[in-house]
Amino acid sequence: MNGPTETVDAVVIGAGPNGLVAANLLADAGWGVLVLEATERPGGAVQSAELIEPGFHHDLFSAFYPMAMASPVIAGLDLERHGLRWRHAPVPLAHILPDDRCAVLSRTLEDTMSSVSAFHPGDGEVWATEFAAWSRVREPLLDALFTPFPPVRAAARLARALGVADGLRFARMVTMPAAAWGRERFRGEGATLLLSGNALHTDLGPHQAASSVFGWLLCMLAQDLGFPVPEGGSGELSGALVRRLQARGGRVECGRAVTRVLTARGCAVGVEDVSGARVRATRAVLADVPAPVLFRRLVGEDGLPARFVEDLGRFHWDDATVKVDWSLSGPIPWRNPDAARAGTIHLANDLAGLTRYSTDVDAGRLPEDPMLILGQMAVADPSRAPAGHETAWAYTHVPRGYAWDADRLRRYADHLEAIIERHAPGFTSRVRGRYLQGPRELERDDPSLVEGAVNGGSAAMHQQLVFRPVPGLGRSDTPIDRLFLASASAHPGGAVHGGPGANAAKAALARAGMAGPLYHRVISRLHDVVYAGGPPRPRREPT
Repeated sequence: MNGPTETVDAVVIGAGPNGLVAANLLADAGWGVLVLEATERPGGAVQSAELIEPGFHHDLFSAFYPMAMASPVIAGLDLERHGLRWRHAPVPLAHILPDDRCAVLSRTLEDTMSSVSAFHPGDGEVWATEFAAWSRVREPLLDALFTPFPPVRAAARLARALGVADGLRFARMVTMPAAAWGRERFRGEGATLLLSGNALHTDLGPHQAASSVFGWLLCMLAQDLGFPVPEGGSGELSGALVRRLQARGGRVECGRAVTRVLTARGCAVGVEDVSGARVRATRAVLADVPAPVLFRRLVGEDGLPARFVEDLGRFHWDDATVKVDWSLSGPIPWRNPDAARAGTIHLANDLAGLTRYSTDVDAGRLPEDPMLILGQMAVADPSRAPAGHETAWAYTHVPRGYAWDADRLRRYADHLEAIIERHAPGFTSRVRGRYLQGPRELERDDPSLVEGAVNGGSAAMHQQLVFRPVPGLGRSDTPIDRLFLASASAHPGGAVHGGPGANAAKAALARAGMAGPLYHRVISRLHDVVYAGGPPRPRREPT
């Protein structure tokens, strides 16, 4: 039996960062907004807690936020007025090689130049050239990334900033593997490892197409802005988004899972929660959940074009993940002191090792020599641990579909600790406690991290722009009128920057505006063309 019905302008499914960004932008426009979150706390993959013992503040999922600091979407919300404070490690990133040499990426350009030049004279000057290119295109490039597709004005500004000759070469770089492009530009291994290691924050290995642009982007952001963290824990970023929303009259209700999107005549009209209670949405429903979850579980395939459903069956998730958190009695005793100053550590492969690791994951093999992405949180923010102690974590990508149980997860965590111990003798003796999350645990703690996929779908070229989440318009609009995809499954994809949420909010506002009927007809016709071969869609305007 259905419960009582309440009415709002918009319902947002999911209180992850994209859902909260979307809700804030709609509230700024004067809409009444209700955010429904399935778990007991807002934030999605941006949460922190004292997981192991009091005084040690752990980030449950994501931890460092260069994209959030760079994002014009996040900047426009002025979250500092709602309690957000950014903190920085002395050095954003260090990549430790098997022989304990370090490639160090510093916020000081001269220091990064010196580090990469130690691997080959002259590489520092090439790095400076790349940073100069980044500085020239930074603003239009970021605008193009976070503008609803197609980003006509931002792309035109980017083209003017690059010019024809450099524009062609930039486009070539975007398509290239990180290892190939790094070897073209640099003679030593250090700079190429920084590029390839950063590319592996996605599911793209150093020899996969388009990994170069992800590695280059994160490297340049680290050089420019660092890898910042919210003071007190990642949950402070989510907390600032919630406080801002509440100040504008929006509401967040946790522990209230949505089980169905309600539709009428091809239009989203509200949602039903796990208790059977319904919420009527007079203007829009926005979903900060993965695309397969939204369309298969909450909408149902029967109400979707057959071609769209067929394409959804080809959706590619990114890799699964294993993560370990530690409370430590002291700093990690790295053999190379350069690593002690870095908030983020890439451990501990050369380029051949990164290639083997990526190949193992792609082939469904559990890597024996994985790349670890490790965070030293008290190095970046001393409030994360008692004085003289450390709060640390490490994660690595693993194959999807691997049969994890508690014993296998424990033994693999022991293996990861042994890798750290080789480069930081005495590490294991400083472990006071640890908390393990395999793919199953990550999905349990945040249902949007399906089997530990942290980016809402593969970052490969075939699933970007107009191919994300399926071949279409590259927009948040869906084949269901007034239903908008606001998660990382939509363009511009994963990482914490608010882009998908902002795009969904802008689309919802456009659909509800004075030109809304025309907007609906255009989008509907385009969907009919893209998904030709599916069932006919209704032409009547929804009431």
